[in-house]
Amino acid sequence: MFINSIGCYVPEGRVDNDHFLNVNGLTADWILKRTGISTRSKAAPGESHNSMGLEAIEAAAVKLPYDIKDVDLIVSAAYSVYDSVATLAHEAQKKYDIDGAKAVYASSACSSFVNGLEIIEGYFAMGKADKALLVCSEHNTYYANESDPKCGHLWGDGAVAMFVSKNKIADTDVKIGHIYTCGLGNIGKGPEGVKLRPKEDGITMPDGRDVFIHACKYMIDALEHVTEPDGLSPAQLDYIITHQANKRIVAQVAHQLGLGEDKFLNNIEELGNTGSASAAIVLSQNMNRFKKGEKVGLTVFGGGYSCGAFTVEF
Repeated sequence: MFINSIGCYVPEGRVDNDHFLNVNGLTADWILKRTGISTRSKAAPGESHNSMGLEAIEAAAVKLPYDIKDVDLIVSAAYSVYDSVATLAHEAQKKYDIDGAKAVYASSACSSFVNGLEIIEGYFAMGKADKALLVCSEHNTYYANESDPKCGHLWGDGAVAMFVSKNKIADTDVKIGHIYTCGLGNIGKGPEGVKLRPKEDGITMPDGRDVFIHACKYMIDALEHVTEPDGLSPAQLDYIITHQANKRIVAQVAHQLGLGEDKFLNNIEELGNTGSASAAIVLSQNMNRFKKGEKVGLTVFGGGYSCGAFTVEF
């Protein structure tokens, strides 16, 4: 599998930490020290899960080495959907008139992007597709309750799109290595760890400590699953990108792996937690940084719980 093109969309709006003092009683310094977040991205009025996802597709399509109509599989992967029936995958199919393509939606909380990539891998293996579009858009602020002192200050908005082919098409293609996902609903707080119930109280995180502990453990576990088949360890990767949930989680993962934090690429300080789009957005934002031969590992953890990882080689 190969990445043919990748692009992201991040709204221009930013909400700084000072905003929350009169909303949930948390000071700017308290938020920064415990999360690493200084500002978070926020979609403007009129923007949505769908519109951000379509903007990300536009960004990725600029460098696409084939006609977008050649895509035969569209996967929308996210949890903060605008419409759970007419999904972003179908909206993309309509906008670009991608006739005959399969269009599906997948969700596994903040590991949704990696699960979407694994679904594409499965379609490719079955011979049912050979060019796919994976789009992930999270409109967290649409559902978040800012007055919630446990997690109302965490959320940011953003989207990412990736075109993937079964076989190499252009010299600029980036090879996707191993992909791993795992459901962890039977671990710790499981389904109660992070919840999104729109008609009740939006996005909630009743026990952040339980999320923290398991995120650190299972993001490392997922990385080991995708590096071991190549005879590598996570420490031998050139860069690591984790789900952008909390800067302290990144620091703890680095500590447990015995690595400096300079090996980890992040955007959480500016964008906050952009959900399942977060790690792939970081990848998209840093594409010009990577050199030929370098290996990058992306690893994620989602409420519910779930985890996933994959590697790319430039």
